[in-house]
Amino acid sequence: MTGRDDDAAERAQPEESEPDYRFTLANERTFLAWIRTSLGLVAGGVAVHQLVPGLAAAGPRTLLATLTIGLGALLAAASYPRWHRVQQALRRNQPLPRSWPLAVLAGGVLLITVLAGVLVVTG
Repeated sequence: MTGRDDDAAERAQPEESEPDYRFTLANERTFLAWIRTSLGLVAGGVAVHQLVPGLAAAGPRTLLATLTIGLGALLAAASYPRWHRVQQALRRNQPLPRSWPLAVLAGGVLLITVLAGVLVVTG
C-alpha cells in the first residue's frame, strides 16, 4: 500500500475511544432488560398454554401462546445486535442507532393483548 492508501483507510474507519463507563453500564442494563422482557414473554406463553385451559379452546390458546413465545424469541435474538450497535456508536461518538425492536415489541404486545382480550370476552 502506498501512503495515500493508508491515509484513506484511516479516514474510512471512525476513530474509537472508550466511552464513559456509566454509558457502557447503562447500555448493558438495557440489554439485560430486553432479555428479562423476552424471558417474561416466553414464560407467559408457556403459562397461557399450560395453566389456563379454561381461557379458550386449544387452537386459539395455542395461537396466543405461540405468538407470545415467538415475540419473546424475536426480542431475545434482536437484543445482542442492538446492544452491539449502541456500543459501537458510543465508542465512535456517533448518534445512537434507531431501535426497530421497540416498534416490534409494542406492536406485538398490542396484538397479543387484543387477542387475549377477545378470548377472555368470548370464552
